Amino acid sequence: MGHVLSMVRDGLVSLASRMGTERDKAASVFYAQPILTDEQIIAAYRGSWLPRKIVDIPALDSCRKWRNWQAESGQIGLIEAEERRLNLRGKVLEASKKARLFGGAALFIGVGDADPSRPLDIERVGKGGLKHLTVLTRRQLAAGEIERDPASEWYGKPKFYTLTGASGAQVAIHPSRLVIFNGAMVPDEDFGGTLGQGSHGWGESVLTATLDAIKNADSTAANIASLVFEAKIDIIKVPQFSANIGNQAYEDAVLRRYSLANTIKGVNGTLILDAEEEYDSKSAPLSGLTDILMAFLQIVSGAADIPVTRLLGQSPAGLNATGDADMKNYHDRIQAIQELDFTPAMSRLDVCLIRSATGARDPNIYASWAPLEQMSEKEKADIFKTKADAARTLFGSSSGQEIIPRQALSEALVNTLVEDGSLPGLEAAIAALGVDASRSARAWRGGSWEREYGA
Repeated sequence: MGHVLSMVRDGLVSLASRMGTERDKAASVFYAQPILTDEQIIAAYRGSWLPRKIVDIPALDSCRKWRNWQAESGQIGLIEAEERRLNLRGKVLEASKKARLFGGAALFIGVGDADPSRPLDIERVGKGGLKHLTVLTRRQLAAGEIERDPASEWYGKPKFYTLTGASGAQVAIHPSRLVIFNGAMVPDEDFGGTLGQGSHGWGESVLTATLDAIKNADSTAANIASLVFEAKIDIIKVPQFSANIGNQAYEDAVLRRYSLANTIKGVNGTLILDAEEEYDSKSAPLSGLTDILMAFLQIVSGAADIPVTRLLGQSPAGLNATGDADMKNYHDRIQAIQELDFTPAMSRLDVCLIRSATGARDPNIYASWAPLEQMSEKEKADIFKTKADAARTLFGSSSGQEIIPRQALSEALVNTLVEDGSLPGLEAAIAALGVDASRSARAWRGGSWEREYGA
């Protein structure tokens, strides 16, 4: 007769500490696939200030200082005018916000040709050829089949996108006609990247990984608010209250009795009670609640990668706390977004913009992102003085062979002082006086500006 061997798992369950139960506080965390629908995303963005700020702030900071164009002054004016005509800055901001919110958005480059399913021919874009820019989200723009040819420029990206119009007609759009902005990165589709928001070909909402931290902070704030309303509770002990509570007439009499007592107390601060009734008051401790709420908000700040000072709009607390290091790290992150995400995505658009503004593609024209740090007036004055001293030194070195031609140096200095805002209107003032750059250089070098121009 055979023997049946069995293995039995033995364990200890503590009802006091809850160890070994489903509520064991020492249990490890289990990560599940996050599922966040578009309806939940929209409800969170519209219904809570934290999700709105987390979506909007980095997008706004990425666009608020915009770009500085490096070109001749006339060309810069034409390009900036073209940017204003197309509202490029506003469209990039809108697309960036919607990409962060929904996981993807795009700018459609409208050049007026009939078939958007064909690759964009940049060489055919002439002056005024850039007709419009249209912001589309992944809710409107469905990504098509993913390119699997490793030799293709679009490897790992959709071969085409499909736009569904108001009439229900579907229009295929080639990816070269789109400036793609993705939200948070998702894993490769082979590892479940299409779950949750249906993010085929797109990223996912930045709220996906931060929503739990946001909910915890919102719940803590709501509970603190509720506790404030119940910070003081009046307690009145009534003889034979429990014995008579089932009597409807008694209940009505008690309600009338203490409604009147509350009214009297509210008018003159005096509470009138029967000699047999006892009155007491309990106050809930509120100290430390601010620290608890701030701890949850700091977790949200870390989850969103936005400093608390920027997220809440308040100065840092604590001895010698300035928040400068946090803001510097944040500005470095925004600069990385600009240079690593925005610049490659906008490369084709920038070529179209330059051609549409000037009629040709000058390879010497390029744009750089303006720094986010804002200097104080004293810092600006110190920088201006340093530049002026450096220019005076260069202009004054008359001995030997010139390393930098004085006319070129003068023109570069005028351009610098105008571009950085040190002396706005300098070019126009020099032109109005009929003074050329070389003459300005000679006057500055000899210290005879007043003598020569009477200023």
